[in-house]
Amino acid sequence: MTTASTTGHAIGGGVPRQRTGIAAILHDSWVIARRNLRRMMRIPEIVVFGLMQPVMFVLLFSYVMGGAIQIPGTQASQDAYIQFLMAGIFAQTVTFAVAGASAGIAEDMTKGLVDRFRSLPMTRSAVLVGRTLADLVQTAFILLVLALVALLVGWRIHDGIWEALGAFGLLLLLGYAFSWIGALIGLSVRSPEAATSAGLIWLFPLTFISNAFVPISSMPGWLQPIAYWNPFSATVQACRDLFGNQVGPVDEAWPMQHAVPVSIVWSLVIMALFSWLSVRKYRSAAG
Repeated sequence: MTTASTTGHAIGGGVPRQRTGIAAILHDSWVIARRNLRRMMRIPEIVVFGLMQPVMFVLLFSYVMGGAIQIPGTQASQDAYIQFLMAGIFAQTVTFAVAGASAGIAEDMTKGLVDRFRSLPMTRSAVLVGRTLADLVQTAFILLVLALVALLVGWRIHDGIWEALGAFGLLLLLGYAFSWIGALIGLSVRSPEAATSAGLIWLFPLTFISNAFVPISSMPGWLQPIAYWNPFSATVQACRDLFGNQVGPVDEAWPMQHAVPVSIVWSLVIMALFSWLSVRKYRSAAG
């Protein structure tokens, strides 16, 4: 890995300032992130279409199925289901950003940007770090707009602003961890189209075999342990706890009783594993 980064600022008699180690990674990552953010601003359709799907999910689940789904310990009602639903929609939104991350990196690969970055005095890991940070900013913006839509349809925060901010922090942590899965997928396929499909297909069972849309207790017995230990379920339950949106009794399964620390651990493990695999894959692709 290249460990030195050169900036355009001169020191003394025109000698460029050299950055090494963590400083080089941070500087180069910010340069790449800024490049990707500028691209997103030039193509606002990326953000607009990224918003349409979660907003449609909110409206369809709330108004079409909300009155028909009963949460244990409550009567079936649209308002109760909206409170139950929104943590799941938020979590689904941040994880579905994987498709954008994988397609974007695959596009950069096919356009030969890897070869261009190799010719620059920059740390190779910064290419992926910068891309995932830009995706995180986009995800945060989409999450903010989605929260405003949720408030319009009747969702409410009941346990205070600091707890709510903690819940949004857990969501962004999960989204950032999953963006590294998207990075690995984007580096492993041959086209942006394949990356989009590969980035989405496995997310549907992950999000639906969870507590996002229905209580886990309603699932077949053999499926419940899988849903309880799903990292997606831990984040959803943690957000319900922090938002004060718990509808009905909390499941007695250990991951649900300790949802906040379990959510943090899952996200950090996923991030550590897939960032290492992605950087390793990028080095071999660029080597």
